[in-house]
Amino acid sequence: MAKKIWLLLKFLHCFLMFGVNAPAAAAAAAARVQEKAEASVPVTTLSPPEGNTTFLGGTTWCVARPGVSPVDLQSALDWACGGGRADCGPIQGGGPCFSPNSLLSHASYAFNSYYQQNGNSDIACYFGGTATLTPSNPSYDKCVFETSRSVQSKATSIKKEAERYWWKLEVILLYVFMFKKWS
Repeated sequence: MAKKIWLLLKFLHCFLMFGVNAPAAAAAAAARVQEKAEASVPVTTLSPPEGNTTFLGGTTWCVARPGVSPVDLQSALDWACGGGRADCGPIQGGGPCFSPNSLLSHASYAFNSYYQQNGNSDIACYFGGTATLTPSNPSYDKCVFETSRSVQSKATSIKKEAERYWWKLEVILLYVFMFKKWS
């Protein structure tokens, strides 16, 4: 009985941590491992490694390129804040990066957010040629442009918070099952 309860708790843990796709994700991961094991010829990749590859030893930011077509810039900004899932909250009205209220400024913030969230590889700062990398921090006043370190620290704190709540839930469920067993 205790083993069944423990298995149920582990299943709930996986479900809470990975959502409804946990079984599918586990199966896909197993398939990838098997597929890699069966590969007999190593594949050489020519893509750059993740991280800042343009300015060695420093941090880079992705900003909008001055002088590009406003139509192209607006299209790239719309994609970054939409399908690209960049954090565009700070450039909304009343946000710390709303002012100056210019297309170039807003696009720069959105492009950098996308770039940092996607491993700051060079390809994540293209946006159809409307963006460029810079070694100069574009932050100003209360508007702080993220770096890969700040994005990673947010993800780490969210994961720690989720783990803390999971263990509380697991203890509560254990008490419920134990109480039910004894009554």
